Amino acid sequence: MIECDGAPNRHLSSAQAQVAFARLTLERASGTNRDQLADTVWPGKLPDTWSSALRSVVSRVRAFVSHPEPTHEPPLVAQGGRYLLRLPTDTTVDLEFAEEAIGKANQAFAAGALAEAQRLATTATASLQGPFLPDHDSEWVNSIRERVEASLVSGLETASLAASGLGDERNALRFADEAVRRAPLRESAHRCRMTAHAAAGNRAQALWSYHELRRTLAEELGIEPAPETQKAFLQLLRSPEEEPWPEARRDSERVLLPCSRCGAVA
Repeated sequence: MIECDGAPNRHLSSAQAQVAFARLTLERASGTNRDQLADTVWPGKLPDTWSSALRSVVSRVRAFVSHPEPTHEPPLVAQGGRYLLRLPTDTTVDLEFAEEAIGKANQAFAAGALAEAQRLATTATASLQGPFLPDHDSEWVNSIRERVEASLVSGLETASLAASGLGDERNALRFADEAVRRAPLRESAHRCRMTAHAAAGNRAQALWSYHELRRTLAEELGIEPAPETQKAFLQLLRSPEEEPWPEARRDSERVLLPCSRCGAVA
């Protein structure tokens, strides 16, 4: 989850200390409320002596992040009912790294830099594949898992759209299928799969993807696809069946369905 140049090779073995460290890390900009941290460490019921037990957990985290040289300022301090974690400036948190990379990938895609968009999105999604604290459940942990999953699906969508624009048919469909599998009710993921099939000249499969989405939405939510999805479907219907989806003369000229996030057409 966290990498730091020159950090000592230590392992935080306690599950309670691990979840505390994770929350302290992700909330290090504002600090973590003491009571909320306790609820995260003991999500079912707080121990009778939870205050002293929490101090023990925090002590483990403090020892884990402390610099071997005593001249350095304390990396974890209590202040105004909150714990503040100070990590070195060269620290990399994988979730934050991935979210930043996906944002850059979206910008690159909107600018027509498809190869760069695919590279950034692919790198980001790879860093999000592992489970987040699989041995711990709490409201906060579940909220971060949802955040991780949303970022992962977003990255997969961008990687798929960029791959379609580059004529990378195999990866375009692979990324889109993974996005749909992870978020079966997310229309933008299905539109990516429609785009992947259409860009490969497979109009029938693109139309089938739309009908599958429509059936899923009707069965699960009792709704019709959004106007943006229906517009993409009508665009497919107007495409001559005997002609393949227009081939690219250049990356920036390839015809695709509109991007669900920026509206751009690669």
